[in-house]
Amino acid sequence: MKEFQWPERVTVREVGLRDGLQSIARTLPTSQKLQWIQGAYDAGVREIEVGSFVPPKLMPQLADTAELVTFAKTLPGMCVSVLVPNLKGAERAMAAGADWMLLPLSVSHAHSLANLRKAPDDVVAEIGAIVEARRMAGSHCKIEVGMSTALGCTLQGRVEVPEVLRLIQAVLALGVDRVGLADTVGYADPRQVGDLFTQAREVAGDRLACGHFHDTRGLGLANVMAALQAGENRFDACLAGIGGCPHAPGASGNVATEDLVYLMGSMGIATGIDLQALLTLRQQLTGWLAGECLHGSIAQAGLPKTYTNPQNARLSA
Repeated sequence: MKEFQWPERVTVREVGLRDGLQSIARTLPTSQKLQWIQGAYDAGVREIEVGSFVPPKLMPQLADTAELVTFAKTLPGMCVSVLVPNLKGAERAMAAGADWMLLPLSVSHAHSLANLRKAPDDVVAEIGAIVEARRMAGSHCKIEVGMSTALGCTLQGRVEVPEVLRLIQAVLALGVDRVGLADTVGYADPRQVGDLFTQAREVAGDRLACGHFHDTRGLGLANVMAALQAGENRFDACLAGIGGCPHAPGASGNVATEDLVYLMGSMGIATGIDLQALLTLRQQLTGWLAGECLHGSIAQAGLPKTYTNPQNARLSA
């Protein structure tokens, strides 16, 4: 068996502006979202999911996504992604100039019908149409498919690994740039995560390029570790651990960005993110979202005196 080598660096993508805010009823003013993007950038974050091109009447919280893309694109070195649920959303993402569009594909048949009103194979067909639309438009926007409910579903229960692998193969054959695996409802355990990421990498190779974990049952960071040891080096996270899935009652949100950065830093794995600057940004978010339930351990307990992480010096612009 090949000896495991810890990576020197991982990439943390901040998804709070989309996955986090879509789960909160209030609409954060655009000016505060712009401060959030700038603050994250100043802290060293270089990948941000700024919103989603969904109909504003369905999610008014995300109606200003195009404006956020425009601003984020002015920041040197920033990789800007948006979630798109269909072809129309993809066309808007390309027109806005996003670097990546993230397409959700629920492995669970029941979740797919509830979330997108389409069966998984119908979603695959639409992804094919989006790939073709990108080609016809000559767009440089890259496509990532997020395999939602890949590790379990509140509606369906168990999700079978062969079905996850089948759908990964199907979208890769269409020409998408990469795929990610998501524990959308927080059902996964570390052993399950390690097994799935290992098998998925045999199918997708380096095009398996993201782990997305929810901390619904307190295993978010443990699952990150399992994916890390299975070769993953890009992870989604939400500042203050906000977010969740509407089909996961009681969900406590995503893995907290600041906790994930701390975890990596404590092991000497660089993220390029200044943790103190990130915690300062979280304090601002606490004010903006006063009254909302926020999560995360480092913000509550603080950094231990033994914490030193010179590798995580902030990236230059």
